[in-house]
Amino acid sequence: MSENLIKVPVAKNPDDLKEQFEVLVEIIRILRKECPWDRKQSIESIAHLMIEEAYETIDAIHNKDYDGLSKELGDLLLHIIMHSVMAEEKGYFNLMDVIKRIQDKLVFRHPHVFGGLEVSGEEEVVENWENLKKKEGKNSALDGVPSTLPSLLRAERIQHKASRVGFDWQKKEDVWEKVEEEITELKKALLEEKIENKTEEIGDLLFSIVNACRFEGVVAEESLQLTNNKFIKRFQYIEEKVKQSNKKLSEMTLEEMDAIWDEAKKEL
Repeated sequence: MSENLIKVPVAKNPDDLKEQFEVLVEIIRILRKECPWDRKQSIESIAHLMIEEAYETIDAIHNKDYDGLSKELGDLLLHIIMHSVMAEEKGYFNLMDVIKRIQDKLVFRHPHVFGGLEVSGEEEVVENWENLKKKEGKNSALDGVPSTLPSLLRAERIQHKASRVGFDWQKKEDVWEKVEEEITELKKALLEEKIENKTEEIGDLLFSIVNACRFEGVVAEESLQLTNNKFIKRFQYIEEKVKQSNKKLSEMTLEEMDAIWDEAKKEL
């Protein structure tokens, strides 16, 4: 056994949440000192990995894979602690700051729970939430929407935040009329054959469709992901059928692939 072997921290009481959390933090601190890869990382270098972990978590939720969800939430927790430890090393803040700030934020934004404020229901809670955010220094109702969000999800968050302050359509029918209006404008832009016009009008159409999804109670990002997954399954069905016939996709006509596609729709 190597003399340099690091002793693994272990909680004295395996069922003690506080102890287990402290052990996890200690393991991460050890990795930052002893593992060449972990030691090399910075807040910036692992930022994109947090996004990947978040999407893997969402996948587990959609698949109702609760064992997988437990693991993915652990990966997210790892990133939260890792970022906090690296920030502490730089003197920016520490894990205690992170925990205290979210505690303070939750208490401050829930005066109807912790402060004795009377509310009539969910709508008044949301209204108070926006007013409290302004007291925290938010200059715009749209503050807090990350620019790095996927475009569909970002559009929905922007619309949702604007809606909270009353800037929204009153009727679902008006929203769908707006979709039709954007389709008409896009058709006109396509005839003009100007790439900048087409780009802008397609964006307007997508934005209006996200709005329509919101009014229908559908998350646009999830809806498109479902369609993506459906397409993948059907396309892979075509690939498998073609493989069984000892052919290549490049040797198939579009009509032949369409026939298998229709078969996939029935089978899947």
